[in-house]
Amino acid sequence: MNKERKLIIAGNWKMNKTVAEALALINDLKLELKKVKEVDVVVCPPFTALESVSKAILEDKNIRLGAQNMSENNFGAFTGEICAGMLKEFFVRYIILGHSERRQYQKETDALIAKKAAAAHAANLKPIVCVGETLAEREAGATEKVLETQVRGSLAGLTREQMIETIIAYEPVWAIGTGKTATTQQAQEAHAFIRNLVGRIFDEATARKVRIQYGGSVKPANARELMSQPDVDGALVGGASLEARSFADIIKNSI
Repeated sequence: MNKERKLIIAGNWKMNKTVAEALALINDLKLELKKVKEVDVVVCPPFTALESVSKAILEDKNIRLGAQNMSENNFGAFTGEICAGMLKEFFVRYIILGHSERRQYQKETDALIAKKAAAAHAANLKPIVCVGETLAEREAGATEKVLETQVRGSLAGLTREQMIETIIAYEPVWAIGTGKTATTQQAQEAHAFIRNLVGRIFDEATARKVRIQYGGSVKPANARELMSQPDVDGALVGGASLEARSFADIIKNSI
């Protein structure tokens, strides 16, 4: 494990949990994680549960609040959208941007994600920017080409200081919700490529400070091996974050 970068493990609840269910989960997590100090823990509930979860963790030192998306615009006539100023009312600190599901279903582009990342930084939110290849792209040998395009496009315009405060989440699309997980070697190779690329775009010192998470069917059983890789600095967890014990075990097994 790289001691230079603190692990960050975030739970993406996606379109799950009513307010009551969200409160039950967060209260269980508070008990499970009350002694964990070595990891930055983030939970990302749906918008409807942000206020309740925010109040539940207001006094908690171990769990931070994240949101699953936001608009690149600040207020105005954008029906159905949520802006940074609204999220900050609930003490949101992190924001997931460019998740593969939004890239696929909402047709989000790298250019749009870059605008959202800029808006997040302008509001002092920390973006978690997702990148990753499909199975067809990996089998075609295009993984590095896809990652370079997404990283360069989605982070375009960021300053060095903003880049250091940005988390990159490498999520191979073929491993999200499928039960398939990239081997530790595949994960490390992709993370090392992304870090090297950040070094080329910015500089080596910046690349050493940027945290890169792995996402894609992370479970308690594979967490330790994945987090032990030199360039893997945490995880963006989907399904396994919806149950307190499994999410807590992922975190505890990563330390």
